[in-house]
Amino acid sequence: MILTVEPSRTGLRGDISPPGDKSISHRALIMASLAQGQSLLSGLLSSEDTLATLRACVQLGASSESVQGGLLVTGTGGKLTPTGNGVLDMGNSGTAMRLLAGVLSGQDFDTTLVGDDSLNSRPMTRIVDPLRLMGADITPSDEGTAPLLIRSCGGLRGINYVSPVASAQIKSCVLLAGLAATGVSSVEEPRLSRDHTERMLPLFGVELVSPRCVRGGSRLMASNFDVPGDISSAVFLLAAAAMVPGSEITIRRVGLNPTRTGFLQCMREMGAQLTVVPLVETPEPVGDVKLVFADRLKGIVVPESRVPDMIDELPLLMALAATGSGMTRIRGAGELRVKESDRIAVMATGLRKMGVNLQEYPDGMDIEGGTITGGSVNSAGDHRCAMSFALLGLRASSEVHIDAAQYIATSYPGFIDDMRAMGASMFTDTGT
Repeated sequence: MILTVEPSRTGLRGDISPPGDKSISHRALIMASLAQGQSLLSGLLSSEDTLATLRACVQLGASSESVQGGLLVTGTGGKLTPTGNGVLDMGNSGTAMRLLAGVLSGQDFDTTLVGDDSLNSRPMTRIVDPLRLMGADITPSDEGTAPLLIRSCGGLRGINYVSPVASAQIKSCVLLAGLAATGVSSVEEPRLSRDHTERMLPLFGVELVSPRCVRGGSRLMASNFDVPGDISSAVFLLAAAAMVPGSEITIRRVGLNPTRTGFLQCMREMGAQLTVVPLVETPEPVGDVKLVFADRLKGIVVPESRVPDMIDELPLLMALAATGSGMTRIRGAGELRVKESDRIAVMATGLRKMGVNLQEYPDGMDIEGGTITGGSVNSAGDHRCAMSFALLGLRASSEVHIDAAQYIATSYPGFIDDMRAMGASMFTDTGT
């Protein structure tokens, strides 16, 4: 599917509630499926990634029913009973694969986790190594990627894992595996990564030994949970308004977890006029965010310490920097090379095609803000790159065409509709 974006001649306006947080939706579905009893989950993101998680949980014995107010999930009480041939298809979702690998490593049956071509090319040794230290019988491909074959191992043992990188997926994998292990399991990180798992486990009845430490044998109990809006989706709307003069938008009830707001900090430093109104604090902080266009943004140096907090938003920051003035410098982002695509290479190629001066580095990029030209760009089937290129079309000198735009549905199925509601001119090759 080709997405065509026309330059915006007037400001964007809107009052929008973004889709549910993808990271939190994955965790809510997994925990509710492991819990004893029925959990009502509201605000869940319904995207290709989260539907893959839901299908896997049902295949493992949980059941779900759409009801007024959300999705009612009947959990397994921790006793998973797989159906079918033991193969679980994770689609494009690295979160689903890495978290469920932790859950399944302590089970008494064999499972194979597979994904699409993109997911099957991403590194899995980062979770295989700690799971093997716990006693798991888990085998990746010869390249250290999926498919992952997980065999019954007779039981896991708790470990204190010192992670070489700050990764919420590694941390969550170990903690979820630790629920089925003997003793305690903990994770140390070089810096705090997303802490959604640690915040949600107590909500589902698991008492943490310490902030990132669980006791084996802990059982999850059903809980009702309202998923906040996804900040990683909301920032695309905010960035669009920051690019187009005369814009003013409000984003309602979006998650403001401090491990996820690095992009908002960068926007402020670039000169964006942002107002945040906190609403609730537990278990996840939530609030409204308003942006009023003030002036053309300026380039910044992104602190490397902030990069893990905004790793998913860095392609968007590259696009935002291209529309500003001066140089923006990004380093310490080598993780982008092993996402759904090599996001550094994909963004560098696309930005150059649109007339942007930049210098690519192994772990980042220097982007010189300037004039954006139109044309066709290759998103490499990466949803965040596709949306980032789409926003550049708002400021380009002529139409921008983005290929493989159907992959936007991986995380933000309503992106085009929301952008249109704000006044953007976007249409696909089917005329919709």
